[in-house]
Amino acid sequence: MEHLNDPLWLLGLAAAMAATGLVSGTLAGLLGVGGGIVIVPLLFSVFPIFGIPETIQMKLAVATSLATIIPTSIQSARKHYAKGAMDVALLRSIWPAMLAGVALGTFLAVYVKGEGLTAVFAVVALMVALNMGFTGVEFKITDTVPEGPPRAAIGIGIGAVSAMMGIGGGTLGVPLLSMFGAPIRSAVATASAFGLIISIPATIGFIWGGWSDPLLPPWSLGYVNLIGFALIAPASILATPWGVHLAHTIPPLWLKRAFAVFLLVTSLRMFWKLFT
Repeated sequence: MEHLNDPLWLLGLAAAMAATGLVSGTLAGLLGVGGGIVIVPLLFSVFPIFGIPETIQMKLAVATSLATIIPTSIQSARKHYAKGAMDVALLRSIWPAMLAGVALGTFLAVYVKGEGLTAVFAVVALMVALNMGFTGVEFKITDTVPEGPPRAAIGIGIGAVSAMMGIGGGTLGVPLLSMFGAPIRSAVATASAFGLIISIPATIGFIWGGWSDPLLPPWSLGYVNLIGFALIAPASILATPWGVHLAHTIPPLWLKRAFAVFLLVTSLRMFWKLFT
């Protein structure tokens, strides 16, 4: 573990975190996805290179991703709210259930082994990949989001799974709201607020849960790596316009299929690591 205090190791990790932000920002702008679904797989690949103990690699990736989502979610939610695209009534009715789901997911994530988080990410990434790979841009199953207990169940599910995966509200929220008939702009705007409901309490939970873990690398606050937090979000914001520029030259359905392939490869790689 002595190498973790080497200045060259810290410099290399900082460079890797900045590169992670640039890649995730480009893909976020290109594919219209939240950073977490990209950041976690990238960190999952980067941490072994720097000798981070295997047992905490996924927890560190998930927690650091959640922390970087906080500033980007605040910025995104404010802009969407100002444009009037956010479904405030839906938010008011679903946030308590979603917060309960976040608490449950964070508790499980802190106490299960890293392999458990990897399995959750791999399974959900595979499901999202199949959904995006085999449905059209305007696919839906109903015209409105169910009310009452079904809506609460949706909130709990989004909150719990997102906290365990280290993602904001977009990856699960946008396709689910779209399937329930929400216009895509409203779905994206409302899901941006989901990111705040998820990322803030989940980050606090991961800080608390990892506070005394002896395997943590330097510059970590609980399971949140502060080097990653400081560099990923700014680099991602810098690179997002690059992806947006590319997106305007590629048909939307091709983008959807490309992201499906990315998630499929990510999922299969995680399954391979679990079973080998």
